[in-house]
Amino acid sequence: MALQIHTASPRSTGKVVLGRTLPSLLDEAAERYPSPKAFNQPDGRGGWVSVSTAEFRDAADELAVGLLESGFERGDHVALFMESDMYFSMADLGTLVAGIVNVPLYTTYAADNLVYVTTHSESKAMMVSDEEMLKGFAEWAADVPDVRLVVLAQGTGDGVTLPDGMELITLDALRQRGREAIGKAPNRPDELRDLIDATDLATLIYTSGTTGQPKGVMLSHQNISSNAISAYTGMGVMGHQEEVALTFLPLTHVYARMLSFAGIAWGHQTYYSNPDLLVGHLPEVRPTIFATVPRVLEKVYDKVLLGIQESEGAKGKIGAWALDLAGEYDLQDPPSGLSGVKYALADKLVYSKLRERLGLTRAKAVSVGGAALRADLANSFNAFGVPVLQGYGLTETSPVITNNIPAANRAGTVGQPIAGVEVAIAEDGEILTRGPNLMTGYYKAPDKTAEAIDGDGWFHTGDIGEFTPDGFLKITDRKKALFKLSTGKYVIPQPIENTLTESALIEQAVVVGNSQKYCTALIFPNMEVLPVWAKNHGVTATGEALLEDPAVKAEFERLVADANAGMDHWSQVQRFRLVPELMTVENELLTPTMKVKRSQVSKAYTGDIEQMYSANVPDGDRGATVVA
Repeated sequence: MALQIHTASPRSTGKVVLGRTLPSLLDEAAERYPSPKAFNQPDGRGGWVSVSTAEFRDAADELAVGLLESGFERGDHVALFMESDMYFSMADLGTLVAGIVNVPLYTTYAADNLVYVTTHSESKAMMVSDEEMLKGFAEWAADVPDVRLVVLAQGTGDGVTLPDGMELITLDALRQRGREAIGKAPNRPDELRDLIDATDLATLIYTSGTTGQPKGVMLSHQNISSNAISAYTGMGVMGHQEEVALTFLPLTHVYARMLSFAGIAWGHQTYYSNPDLLVGHLPEVRPTIFATVPRVLEKVYDKVLLGIQESEGAKGKIGAWALDLAGEYDLQDPPSGLSGVKYALADKLVYSKLRERLGLTRAKAVSVGGAALRADLANSFNAFGVPVLQGYGLTETSPVITNNIPAANRAGTVGQPIAGVEVAIAEDGEILTRGPNLMTGYYKAPDKTAEAIDGDGWFHTGDIGEFTPDGFLKITDRKKALFKLSTGKYVIPQPIENTLTESALIEQAVVVGNSQKYCTALIFPNMEVLPVWAKNHGVTATGEALLEDPAVKAEFERLVADANAGMDHWSQVQRFRLVPELMTVENELLTPTMKVKRSQVSKAYTGDIEQMYSANVPDGDRGATVVA
C-alpha cells in the first residue's frame, strides 16, 4: 500500500534552508541583529546580568580556543552537567565553535545514568554550572576516569576533591586561556569556523526513554539549524531585536535547545528562568515569545478555576461565566456578532486581568510541546487571548515535525508539517517522517538505527496518529502504550486518560490491563483542588482521608463513568484506585521529559493493580468502582 505523504501547507511561510552551521546563526545575528541585552541571566538578587550579542560571541570564541589550548581536539566529546541558563548556552556555542561534540546530561538523572551517558558518549571533559553541582559530580567522578578536565562556570570549587588526574578550572580561567591564545593569533576563531561543515556532528542527546538504557541521538549542525529556520519562518509573527523570549525549559532537551538557537538566529532577547522563578519572572519580563509544556498550562488553568471557585458574590459569578464562555470557544470558528460582543465583555472583565497576572500581555506565540495538550485547554487559552500553539516532534527529529501557526491553528491537533519535512501514516497507524531534521543515527548502535529508519529513509516515530481532512495531525497514542486484553482486544489508553485528566480533580491517570479481562486505572487526584471541591460539597475530611470519603468516591465514580461514555466497551475502565502521591521524575515514574514510564508504574503499584483484579467482581457489566 502506497503511503499518503503530507508536506507543508500553502498557508505556511516556512523556508527550507540547508548548509548552515550553528555558530553561523550567532555570527549572522551579531552582524544583522545585534542587541545589548541578547542574553539575560538572573543575578541572584532579583535583577539581571545582561550580555550583548557581540560579548556572547567573544565568550564562545574564548571558550572554544581555551578548550583546544587545554589539549582537546576537534571531534572530542564534552559533557554538559549544567543548569539551563546563559552559561549552558555559552558552553554549547563554545564547544561547537571548537568543533567539539557536546553531550548534555539531564540534571535529574540518577548517578548510574549519568555515569552511563558520560562513559558511553566517551566524554573527556565535564562542564558544571556551580559548586553545588560540582559536589554532586564529585560523588561519581571516580566512575568516569576518561574525564580529565572539569570546567566550573560559577564559583571557585575550593574544598571540592576530585580524583587524581582531573584538572579543575573555572570558566573565567578557561576563557582567559583562550583570550591569550587569540591575542597571539586573532584569526583563529574564524579559522575554526571554516573547518565546520553543516553535516558535522554537533551534539549527542541521550533520549530519556521509558524503557531500557538511554540512546545517544546524533544530531548535526544542519539537523538543528534547518529545523530552527523552518519552524520559525513558518510562524509568520517573529521580529528580531524587538522580541523577548523567556525560557525555563531544560536545555538538555532538544525542544528548548532548538528554540534557543532560533532565538539566537533572530536576534531575540533571551531571559533565562527556571520552574521555581517562573511565576515571578513572567510578569516582570512580559515575553513576546514563550515556550512551555502542557502541564504548566494545566496547572495555570486549575489555579484559575480554583480562584473562581473560592470567589464569592458578583466576582465569583462573573468569573464562572467568563470561564464557561472560554470553554465554548472554538479556534476553528472564532466568535462574531452577538457572540463576539460577549467575548469582548469577558475579555474586559476577566481575560485581560488574567493575561496581566500571567505576564502574557505581549505574547505573540506560546509554543507548546513535549506532550499532548488537551483540546479544551487550547481553546480556552486562545479565548483568554493567549495564543497557544501546539507542535509535535522528537529528539530524533531535532525536534519539530509539525506545528500549529497563528494563521492555521486547530485545537486537539499538533498542526501541519513544517517546510521541508514529510509525514506519512503507516498501515498500522504509526507516524513516519523524513527530512533534513532527521538524526544521522544512534551513537554506536547501528542496529537500533536500522530499526528506527527504514530503507526509504522513513523514521518510525513510535507514535500513533491520523490526519484530519484539512491536513492537521492528531496524535492518538504511543505504539508501545498499546496493550492487549486476555480477550484479544487491543486497548489504546491515551484517549480515556486524556478525558479523565480534563477534570480539575484529576492530576494524572494511567490505564492498565495488559493480559487481563478488563481495564482498570490508577487515578492521581489533584490534592490542591480536591479540598476546595470538598468544602463546597460539605465534606469535612482533610488530607488523604478525603479519598476515603463516600461523597469523594462517588464524584470520582461519576468522572470515570463520564470518561467511559463513547469508548469501546472493552476500553472502558471497570475499576480504579485513587493514589494520593503523584508520579514524578524524582520517583522515577516519569522521564525527564515528563512521559509516563508505564512498566515502572506497574511495578510501583503492583499491589494496587492486583487488588483491582482480585476483587470479587462478576463478569459482565461491572460498573466503575473504587478499590479502597
